[in-house]
Amino acid sequence: QVQLVESGGGLVQAGGSLRLACAASGRTVTSYVLGWFRQAPGKEREFVASITWSGGPTYYADSVKGRFTISRDNAKNTVYLQMNSLKLEDTAVYYCAARVSGTLEYRAWGQGTQVTVSS
Repeated sequence: QVQLVESGGGLVQAGGSLRLACAASGRTVTSYVLGWFRQAPGKEREFVASITWSGGPTYYADSVKGRFTISRDNAKNTVYLQMNSLKLEDTAVYYCAARVSGTLEYRAWGQGTQVTVSS
């Protein structure tokens, strides 16, 4: 099982930027797909973006395309989520998650990091 720890959340004004990091450890992470999800108060958790450690394609939710960028640093076993042009509706707890390549279920989850966008 892979362990995930998020960092980088905080309070930012609308239009600003934040970069989240997800440090992975444990089993060989190169066989995993890493994803970012978020959950706003009173709403269901939703997919934000994903990336494959081995260099496959990246995917984004329509709501963040063109504003968020997911990337990885294999040497550091860390995945990043660069968030630009933040909007009030981006306020949520952001979670990093991992699934084995070729499977559908994200089985490993981090503890989450709060992102609050203010006006």
